[in-house]
Amino acid sequence: MLQNSDPRIDEGFEISSRFRRTLEERITRLESDAEWDEALIHHLDDMDHIRRQRRLVAAERVEALRMRIFLDRSRTRNGTRD
Repeated sequence: MLQNSDPRIDEGFEISSRFRRTLEERITRLESDAEWDEALIHHLDDMDHIRRQRRLVAAERVEALRMRIFLDRSRTRNGTRD
């Protein structure tokens, strides 16, 4: 059986340039929000609030990473009118 060495082709993700830009913008916002939310932790006193804030930061970073991995595994469709 022949195998392709490019894992993006094996995945088969093909996205429009518009969708790619939308995801890149969302990643930027998530990472920025995570930095902002993490900075707020130092101003909190309640341990439960601190714990929830840390979970929020972790969730934002995980989602940004998930989207980055998706973009890394995808290719932009050629010839689209975006």
